[in-house]
This record gives sequence, C-alpha cells and structure tokens, in this order.
Amino acid sequence: MDISQVPPLRRRVRGVSVELAAHFERLIATGALRPGSKLPPERELALSMSVSRASLREAMHELESKHLIDRAPGRGTTVSEPRTEVGELVALRTQGGEQEAHAGELRLVIEPRIAGFAAARATAANILLLEDSLSAQSENLNPAESLRLDLEFHVLLAQAAQNPLLSAVITLTSQWTSDVRQHSHATKEGRRISVRGHRAILDAVRAQDERGARTAMEAHLSEVQGLITKGRDRGASA
Repeated sequence: MDISQVPPLRRRVRGVSVELAAHFERLIATGALRPGSKLPPERELALSMSVSRASLREAMHELESKHLIDRAPGRGTTVSEPRTEVGELVALRTQGGEQEAHAGELRLVIEPRIAGFAAARATAANILLLEDSLSAQSENLNPAESLRLDLEFHVLLAQAAQNPLLSAVITLTSQWTSDVRQHSHATKEGRRISVRGHRAILDAVRAQDERGARTAMEAHLSEVQGLITKGRDRGASA
C-alpha cells in the first residue's frame, strides 16, 4: 500500500496511540483498508503521519491483539483476512422479505448482548470511534447519511465487543435490513430517536454498565421497530 493512500490523522484529543488505533480501526471497519492490504513499513508510516514510532507500535499492538492486522518479521503488516467461519457466515443468505424478517429477529436476540459485551470489553480506541460516529449524527442530516451513520454505529459497537463472529453477524444484518431501516430515518423525528438511542447505549458502554447497555439497546431496537412499522403503514396508505 502506498503511503499516500493512508489518510491523515484527524485529531489528537487523547493519547496518540489511542487516536492511531481508532484511526486504523475505522479504516478497516469501513473497508477503506481491505483484507490483505499491506501497510507501509513502520518507520515510513510514522514519519508520514507525524507520530513517534513508539506510539505507532503501541497502536499496532492493539490492532494485532484484536486480530485486525497480522504482523510478521520480513513480511510486514497486513490487514487480517476474515477467519474461515466468518467467511462461511457471510455466505449464509436467505432471500427477500424472509431475509429481512430473519435478520430483524436476529438483531433482537444478539444486539443487546453485543452492547453488554462492548460495555465490558471496549478499549479507549473503541470508545473514541463510537463517540466520533455519534457526534456526526443529527436529526438534521438527510435520510441517506443518517442511515449510513446508523449502520456504522452498530458495526463499530459490535467491533467493540471484540468478537469477530459477532462483528460479521452485525455487518450482515446491517446489509440485510438497510432497506427497511430507511423508514426509521425518513423523518426528523425518526432521526432524533435514533440519535437518542445511540447516545443512551454509548453512555452505558462508557460507564462499563453491561446491564444498562443491554437495556438501552433493547429500548432502541423497540423504538426503531415502531418507526419502521409506522413508515410501512404510511407507505401503504399513500
């Protein structure tokens, strides 16, 4: 990977290594750095990003511990390929409305537990990523951008649970339910409710309150389902 392809670091509010870990984790989570991508040598990367090698090394160690990158002497650093079982999960698909219904039920079962795991396991870099995602969300966004940030928040939350299988499941359910979830972002009220739900979840994760995070996610999903039902009814009567 060419050095010029690694975007610059946006800010340094916390420790530099935390900012770096969050920066690279976002690039990996959003697909800007794809599996198999090779990062520049550590010395060159630190110089291009104007950070110390010690800070960069600490960030890379965190990413490696999360199985997001592979580091090997003589071969450099690459973005990790999905584990075999993750690939098999990605290949599992159903069709149409059945797919959406199944994915919706799956969300109700696992997302509260994911929120609880995130409250117990999130690193400072994970918290920073969630804070950045939430700070970009607003009732004044257009529906498409609001939906994109909604999907991003849930994927980042799953990543904070430190379980690649759960991350894969949420990535899939996000893809499968994106069409129906548009209903919950079609109005300013819906976008406001989405932001409020995410804020309650993040507050609990920050406080390492596992039960509070699960409860906040359950309430959020219930509100979103109500918005989806209302949007469908509105569309049917139009």
